[in-house]
Amino acid sequence: MSTEPDPRSLRRQIRAGDEAAFAAMYAAHVDAVFTLAHRLTGSWSASEDVTSETFLAAWRSRGVLADDDRPLRPWLLGIAARQSMNARRAVRRRLVFLSRRSSSDVVDDFADEAVSRLDDARTLARTAEAIGSLSRGEAEVLGLCVWSGLTYAEAADALGVPVGTVRSRLSRARARLRDLAAPDLLPTPTSEARR
Repeated sequence: MSTEPDPRSLRRQIRAGDEAAFAAMYAAHVDAVFTLAHRLTGSWSASEDVTSETFLAAWRSRGVLADDDRPLRPWLLGIAARQSMNARRAVRRRLVFLSRRSSSDVVDDFADEAVSRLDDARTLARTAEAIGSLSRGEAEVLGLCVWSGLTYAEAADALGVPVGTVRSRLSRARARLRDLAAPDLLPTPTSEARR
């Protein structure tokens, strides 16, 4: 027997500012929000920031929650997707700013050298680059439908777009990622396999 309140009741409690209800929602969805943020940003620290910003934004906008029985997960993941895209944009702005500075102003960072020694660094970089090549809409839909498991309807609701838009964005994202990953996924023929 479940002790969770029905979604409509939970929405009403959160909208009324019930901290215990909000804490219960946080506990139930924090892992999904963090996972989506990490997949969209490719950074643990950025994911932590995005997760906290997502729940802060949810708390601040709790008054606009609709009085219906839809689950809260799509709403939260929609906020997380937008926060993740904002974090990625901020990183790009910082990199542009740093690239304009003279080299004498920048202190050499040894972290990049250490990271480059990890076996997975190249794979992670290629993956981040591939995801970075997607449009904002495509990355959001990919994160919501593929990584977070939302249905097309839930993703459409979270993003405020029609279901057909979700389907077409996801189709374009998958095609683009397939094209980018195809050469890397083909196995290298061994001498025995060539015979």
